[in-house]
Amino acid sequence: MKKKPATIKEIARKLRISPSTVSRALNDHPSIGLVTTMRVKKMAEELNYEPNQTAIFFKQRKTFTIGVILPSLSEPFFSSAISEIEDVAKDHNYMVLMGQSHDDADRELQILQTFKKHRVDGILISLGKNTEDLSFIELLEESEIPVVFFDCVPNIDQVNKVYSDLSSGMKEAIEAFASIGHRRIALINGPENLLATQERETAYKAALTENNLEYNDKYIVHTDLTEQGNIEATEKLLALPERPSAVISFNDFVTLDVMKYARQKGLVQKKDVYFISYANYPLWKYMENPPMGSIEQYPDKQARKAAEILFENLEAKDPIEPKTVVFESKLVLK
Repeated sequence: MKKKPATIKEIARKLRISPSTVSRALNDHPSIGLVTTMRVKKMAEELNYEPNQTAIFFKQRKTFTIGVILPSLSEPFFSSAISEIEDVAKDHNYMVLMGQSHDDADRELQILQTFKKHRVDGILISLGKNTEDLSFIELLEESEIPVVFFDCVPNIDQVNKVYSDLSSGMKEAIEAFASIGHRRIALINGPENLLATQERETAYKAALTENNLEYNDKYIVHTDLTEQGNIEATEKLLALPERPSAVISFNDFVTLDVMKYARQKGLVQKKDVYFISYANYPLWKYMENPPMGSIEQYPDKQARKAAEILFENLEAKDPIEPKTVVFESKLVLK
């Protein structure tokens, strides 16, 4: 049977020295001589001594854990983000606690409250599509728990946030469609409350103007990102007297539903209608007939930078001014 872990007091009793001397020796304190330090560490090993992490955390006022909240842990977009976050955390000897909101604002808040209760040292979060109440930011600030937002970030100042500039990819997508003769280009956008949705629409309008294409508000439709919502948005576009010949959609999962519905209606992709989406998930390489392209948003780079900013805050002696870091998106043709 494995020996029961010993305590500092037991080591001290065996060596006939004080517990405080044992504690200092185990932590390589310069006031303890080399011989004593070696004797203490040898005895600690023999007695199967393990440090009391709870006591260490209490003394240092740290738990050496960070919390991460994502809309979905299974999405390829966030899978690459998780890998980068865990790598950065490992470099700083931290553990990562994960929570997924499923785009449920109440669940997201519940996870945040749980992280706060368990005293995580910091939090990384990509907001859910239904999140509107941001009062939790102030509560976490009062508890001195730094927060860094990435990918889906709030439209407010004085917070740390890392996201992708969606306009550069949108501009490239419109140019790619216009270069092969498309004049009626539609946008299937996300929920209207999202900052990312607003950015896509602004970029879409600007790109049309730059390419001397006429803007038609009927060519912008919204989806709640559910399968039914995606289908309904597509129905609106296909029912137009002059239906669009090219479509840019909110993300690749929306595009999958849209492509399927268009196919069911007898439309041939890359003949009757062309598609470009956001996210550039790896799944397209497994399809025989992928969309014309997808816009890369670099979730791995976003997540790594967000984690680095979080640890800068955790290791700083004085408060740091909030940072905003933006990565340009890029069209990847298939």
